[in-house]
Amino acid sequence: MKLATRRNGTRDGALVVVKGDLSVWTDASSIAPTMQAALDDWSRAEPKLKALAAQLEAGSVANEKFDATALHSPLPRAFEWVDGSAYLNHVRLVRKARKADPPPTLETDPLVYQGGSSHLLGPTDDIVIRDEAWGCDFESEVAVVLGDVPMGLEAANAAPYVRLVMLVNDVSLRNLIPDELAKGFGFFQGKPATAFSPVACTPDELGDSWQGGRVHLTLKTWLNGKQVGDTHAGPEMHFSFFQLMQHLAKTRQYSAGTILGSGTVSNEDRARGISCLAEQRMIETIDTGGPKTPFLKHGDHVEIEMFDKHGKSLFGRIDQRVKKV
Repeated sequence: MKLATRRNGTRDGALVVVKGDLSVWTDASSIAPTMQAALDDWSRAEPKLKALAAQLEAGSVANEKFDATALHSPLPRAFEWVDGSAYLNHVRLVRKARKADPPPTLETDPLVYQGGSSHLLGPTDDIVIRDEAWGCDFESEVAVVLGDVPMGLEAANAAPYVRLVMLVNDVSLRNLIPDELAKGFGFFQGKPATAFSPVACTPDELGDSWQGGRVHLTLKTWLNGKQVGDTHAGPEMHFSFFQLMQHLAKTRQYSAGTILGSGTVSNEDRARGISCLAEQRMIETIDTGGPKTPFLKHGDHVEIEMFDKHGKSLFGRIDQRVKKV
């Protein structure tokens, strides 16, 4: 089942069910007015939404043409947005870029941060950056939307708590981050609003590409029309979503609608490209002694998409331009 949130002039939009091929959608507000309402009452809403999805596939329900520009983020705002850093190649490269050593527990204790979630960007919303000197970067990621997660959840029992899967552009302001981290109190200004894919899918939509809390498909990224990344999201995700969920739930519970990100998808094989500019800059530093690739400029165009094994788009495309205030 594929779900999305249509813009309707309200803060939280209106829930729609999307056909599997992303050609059309149908209104689902009679089942749940918003995505969050569906997540809050999932045991009742899910079977009704699946029945509506089946009607949509059969062409037996009223529908409208799919239009990503008419969509919010699947959750226009969320109770929590927590991002991991599950791809250790990315952690190692970016730490080198900041001239910082990886933590000694890199391979045993996941890195996470809590981002702002009161305003999440839709898939075609502009990335608004006041100053290019802040070093704006894209970060192509996968995320899951959780149900009510109990404190003390173990990874082995985590699968039933994953409601939806979607894509992320976790925008970073690289030149603000080092000074923030030097204070010993984490990111804040360095992490502006995050964007999400047009569509969120239930895990079963991924078939056998969803294994062990990982998405075993490639994530493609384009910058100004040129493909810069074809990174594989599965094998090098050191901590699965299930392991990240166990880490989060060690000391507290989470409410339905919490979003959990994978961190930048990163592969050791350089031929697969990049999911963020920071990695390219670090590779240039290693090879030539200094970075050559600039961070994003006003007018730049970033696109992120994932396709299934048959070449069909799963979540639609994140399609954003960098804009000055």
